[in-house]
Amino acid sequence: MDLEDPKDLRARFRKFLSLTNERKKMSKTTLRKRISLTVVTALTAGVLTSVATSPVANSHGGLPSSTATNKSATDYATTDASLLVAESLSTTGAAVIGAVAAGIPSAAAKSLGLLAKDTSSGVAQTATVLTSGALSLYARTSTDVAFVATSGTFKDGATVGTNGGYSQDRKSMYIDQGATTVAVIWNAPSSAGTYTVSMYVDGGTSGTTIDSVSDAASPAGTLAGRILVTVVASSAGGSYSAAYSVCNTSTTTVRPGITATTANVDSTATVTNGNVWYINFRLADAYTQPLDDGNIVVSATNGALVNYSEGSTATAGTASTVVAFANASSAAVSTSEAPSGSVTVAQGTANAPVTTTVTISYNGTTVCTKTVTIRGEVAKIAVSDIAVQDLSASTGKTGYPDDGSGRAGLFTVLATDSAGNQVATSSIGTFSSDAASLAGQTTVTSITVDSSATATSSTAAQRYSTGIYTCGAAAGEVKTAKIKFTNTGSGNIVTSDAFTLRCADDPYTYTASWDKASYVQGEIATLTVKFLDSKGNPANTIGSTGTWTAVTPMFTAVSATGSAPTLDKNGAKTYTFSVGGNTAITAGSYVSIIDFTALTAVAATKQTPSYKVSTGGDSTTNADVLKSIVALIASINKQIQALQKLILKR
Repeated sequence: MDLEDPKDLRARFRKFLSLTNERKKMSKTTLRKRISLTVVTALTAGVLTSVATSPVANSHGGLPSSTATNKSATDYATTDASLLVAESLSTTGAAVIGAVAAGIPSAAAKSLGLLAKDTSSGVAQTATVLTSGALSLYARTSTDVAFVATSGTFKDGATVGTNGGYSQDRKSMYIDQGATTVAVIWNAPSSAGTYTVSMYVDGGTSGTTIDSVSDAASPAGTLAGRILVTVVASSAGGSYSAAYSVCNTSTTTVRPGITATTANVDSTATVTNGNVWYINFRLADAYTQPLDDGNIVVSATNGALVNYSEGSTATAGTASTVVAFANASSAAVSTSEAPSGSVTVAQGTANAPVTTTVTISYNGTTVCTKTVTIRGEVAKIAVSDIAVQDLSASTGKTGYPDDGSGRAGLFTVLATDSAGNQVATSSIGTFSSDAASLAGQTTVTSITVDSSATATSSTAAQRYSTGIYTCGAAAGEVKTAKIKFTNTGSGNIVTSDAFTLRCADDPYTYTASWDKASYVQGEIATLTVKFLDSKGNPANTIGSTGTWTAVTPMFTAVSATGSAPTLDKNGAKTYTFSVGGNTAITAGSYVSIIDFTALTAVAATKQTPSYKVSTGGDSTTNADVLKSIVALIASINKQIQALQKLILKR
């Protein structure tokens, strides 16, 4: 066995130590990102849609990057009335003042440690900077300028414009305007806190001029710009902030803004069969800035399918879990939107309803949870509110049912999917009668649905479809009637349960009765009027009963008594009355007179149902008392006679 040369062994050992030291120098951030990437690769076996090959971290936790574009003095600044901050960040350890050409600072201007900056340029600005940071400031001016800060210092030699001098503590400085743009560097103090940096311009009148360092320190002049600067010891940027991240559901991919009042408001729309939900979200840190790319995992329950996209509309997915390496902050779809990501949620089974809870996480932290429902195709139709058709008629009654829609119909149809969700049938299928259910009879000759449902809300009138049917010349009923609905998308046909349709002639005679024989003041009395056709059948719902009058002593009408009251399927109509109303009543027996004048003039008879009323107190009369006394005396006499017979026997 040959031994290696000791020199070679030493060389190899030194190389091993060098590699070990390099690994030790590796930052925790780099390790964490490499671990994240490994986790993404492992999680996405079979479900991964897109994974970056390596993480691309922002160089700064607050503003997007060191390549951020500075705002031009002509972009949104007003001469002598604006103060701008270089939002491009320095990576050299020092702030940079931009050279001035044609009154506009160059893109070379860079701030140091700037974490956040609002979009304004007037006297109500805000900014956040590290204790080791500095702001590169510039402004478009036309006169002398003074800069004043409550703390921190203005940097010597870092001035565009003719430097007129600093105060002794360097918290203020005077610039004898020598260019159309001035620029300075302000160094943040070493202590965390809140400070102001202000810019004043020469007002041009006595008492507001800026001609010296003392004028700057006073300060003198007109306030042109002010920044409320929060100085912090460490950055809170780069980490997920629930306060500044937004998430909402929508039926479009319009992404949520970070300041809009509707940013976290979910859509109240209904998603119908074959369509999708979108969950739009934007992840930001405590400075409202986009996060670094990370592991975004989207999962859905109950077999719903999800997909994720940034900057475009995601197509329907093929799995209930999707993983991406992103930050939900890509370019917006349109200029009116904030950068964000969008999740598409679709049915797992075609035509089947699904209610799913979608959970979105970023680097293991749940950032959004939404529960949405997609309705399925029609699986059941239920017929109700059936009115009675006139003989030899085929039209419906306008305003029936009384839902405010003004449609004409004789029955309603409610369509639901297999989960019981109401389904709007308009444009997704067709109704038809079940011919077999009408075979062999002539009472009802056809059934149609004349108005298809367009709404799904449980309170909307249009959640029902309305239908009509045609009657022959003879009265009667059909108990086997059925209708069908054919789903256009799948071709699946749904048939209703059997229901009863009835045909009858117009009201001809009537009867009336009260629901009780006697009432106490304050009660509600119900009058039921039943209408019959000329053959004695309960009348139809179509014909009018005409005007009526009611004489009801001690009763006050409560319900409306319209000229053509709608009858129920049994040809009846009810009216309610208050016993006594707001006036005193006289206890006793009374007879009411119910007169439907149009009918009584032909064949009907006025109805005179009777009733009793009482005040509810002691209604005993003298006659009642005398009767009770006589009965008591008779009872005593019988007892005396019985006692006499018993004594005589002994």
